[in-house]
Amino acid sequence: MTLKDQITDDMKTAMRAKDSERLGTIRLLLAAMKQKEVDERVELDDAIVVAIVDKLIKQRKDSIEAFKKAERADLADKEEAEMKVLQTYLPQRMSADEVLAAVKAIVVRWAPPAPATWAR
Repeated sequence: MTLKDQITDDMKTAMRAKDSERLGTIRLLLAAMKQKEVDERVELDDAIVVAIVDKLIKQRKDSIEAFKKAERADLADKEEAEMKVLQTYLPQRMSADEVLAAVKAIVVRWAPPAPATWAR
């Protein structure tokens, strides 16, 4: 199942559950995805969808900062709730240990063989 299909299924679930806040955020995401498809005439893959989600999250962070400066906690809270919904569509981040293990595996695999003179 692609990320796009998962988002569509989540929209249907939110509609059935009558979760209006989640539904509104998912509809915003789907609208941004549709706009990208129409503007660039492309079929969205998971990488493009993740880029769209990242962009929307960045917009929410900027809005939260502006609303907090303007002392509009109600609007900042709404943006934070939307950001939490959007973050569920991002891939899981690797821990530092997982990154280190992956780098070690790459180095071992792609390291050139030691010259014969080193074997002495």
